[in-house]
Amino acid sequence: MPKFIIERNIPNAGNLSAENLRAISQKSREVLCSLGTEIQWIHSYVAGDKIYCIYLAPSEELIREHARLGGFPANSITEVSAIIDLSTAE
Repeated sequence: MPKFIIERNIPNAGNLSAENLRAISQKSREVLCSLGTEIQWIHSYVAGDKIYCIYLAPSEELIREHARLGGFPANSITEVSAIIDLSTAE
């Protein structure tokens, strides 16, 4: 299954309260449940004015549908071509 990085521009995202982040997470989960098992949210990073999300999905179009239904921005969607870490150096 392809892996994608979604960049969401959300002003002041890094200062969102735990309650706000919980509400965003709950809305995302609700939409994911309605879309079925083809799309999976792995996790997200909240930093500065952005939220970077990691998803598994068969297509960019399904990720865009999730964003549309959830009312989330999806300013950039990039398919991951490789993953590297310390073990890659060996």
